[in-house]
Amino acid sequence: MVDMKHSERVLFLDIDNCLYSPDLGISQMMKSRIYAYGREIGLDSDEVEETCSTYFKDYGLTVRGLVLHHNIDPQEFNDKVDGSLPLEDIIKPNPLLRNMIESANARIWAFTNAGLDHASRVLKCLGIEDLFEGITYCDYTEPNFPCKPEKRVYEKAMKEAGVSNPQLCYFADDSAKNVEAALQLDWTAVHVSKQTSSCEHGYIAGEDNIIRCCHIETVLNLPQALPELFS
Repeated sequence: MVDMKHSERVLFLDIDNCLYSPDLGISQMMKSRIYAYGREIGLDSDEVEETCSTYFKDYGLTVRGLVLHHNIDPQEFNDKVDGSLPLEDIIKPNPLLRNMIESANARIWAFTNAGLDHASRVLKCLGIEDLFEGITYCDYTEPNFPCKPEKRVYEKAMKEAGVSNPQLCYFADDSAKNVEAALQLDWTAVHVSKQTSSCEHGYIAGEDNIIRCCHIETVLNLPQALPELFS
């Protein structure tokens, strides 16, 4: 039996559409910029949305498909898409979020498919950047970089956060696929979404009868979903 000391537990938090509400419309702004960039590099205007959606489904991130099939400059993509978002005008400090994170009996680590600059900007806008020990992010310039929900990026997050026991890993994400991938690795995971979820009707226990997954509509409800971290 592992002695789960508070200092050993790690709470991995997704960022976009998890730490702030998707109602802010940032995803829509990002999509429009991705489509505009696709047209700029020569994708057919009538097919750009379908092409980008296919890349997202096949590779986890549209940029990976664009790098693989169109040899784009990933830094240029980052500058014209993520880097052009007016985050500071949209995302404001969230004292309730800050208080919730501060009350967790765990180390706090950001785990995102975004690039480092974007992730850091969002955390700063929310007024919580100082609460995170580190960030596992996607380096768009790295050939074949890993991203959620690939197993290897969860292993990378554990290595970077300095935790080797998956039973010490707790995770919140707005993507059901990302949550399911974490569960496959024996993490405890929470699906944060206003939409329906495989965890919607309550808690799901693993083979060891330990609760591994639940569904909440807002990240502010994490204390109810993970009482062992907030007692």
